[in-house]
Amino acid sequence: MKSLIAAFALIAASGPEDPAAETAVFAGGCFWCVEADLEKLGGVGDVVSGYSGGDIENPTYENHHGHREVVEAPFDPTVISYRELVDYFLRHIDPLDADGQFCDRGHAYTTAIYYAGLDQYDAAKAAVAKAEAELGRKIETKIVPLDRFWIAEDYHQDYYKKNPVRYRFYRTTCGRDRRVKAVWGGHK
Repeated sequence: MKSLIAAFALIAASGPEDPAAETAVFAGGCFWCVEADLEKLGGVGDVVSGYSGGDIENPTYENHHGHREVVEAPFDPTVISYRELVDYFLRHIDPLDADGQFCDRGHAYTTAIYYAGLDQYDAAKAAVAKAEAELGRKIETKIVPLDRFWIAEDYHQDYYKKNPVRYRFYRTTCGRDRRVKAVWGGHK
């Protein structure tokens, strides 16, 4: 009996999710690109592409009207803070564009920081204020409460790893890195 209890304790202690982990949800245009950018950071786990912000239940790529393409990024706050994630996120998008990102236009590709709780809201507000001061312009990235995250189809997950040539072609031809450099220049 003691060995059975010990086995259950070991399973509980090594569960799939770190109880200290937190989650950040961002909309930055194409979710493939945001996923790829965030997964480069220490303290960030497996980023998941999805949809959020709309009223449609179980949205799909073909039917996600009202939703934005978003990513859900689990992170270890002892390694990287939520504020550091928001600062990094803002510097890897064009936060000045209210109508989409790069070659992707329309609401689904607009930028947003989805917050869960007052601490995340305060950190997002401070990061946006800092970005506005650095750029000398109004940031168009919305700060909105997280309602629900819907996971995107399997073929969207880790797209940049599964299809590296197509991903790089898309990212380059869409002008993402070129525009980010033009907006942020020496401010990164």
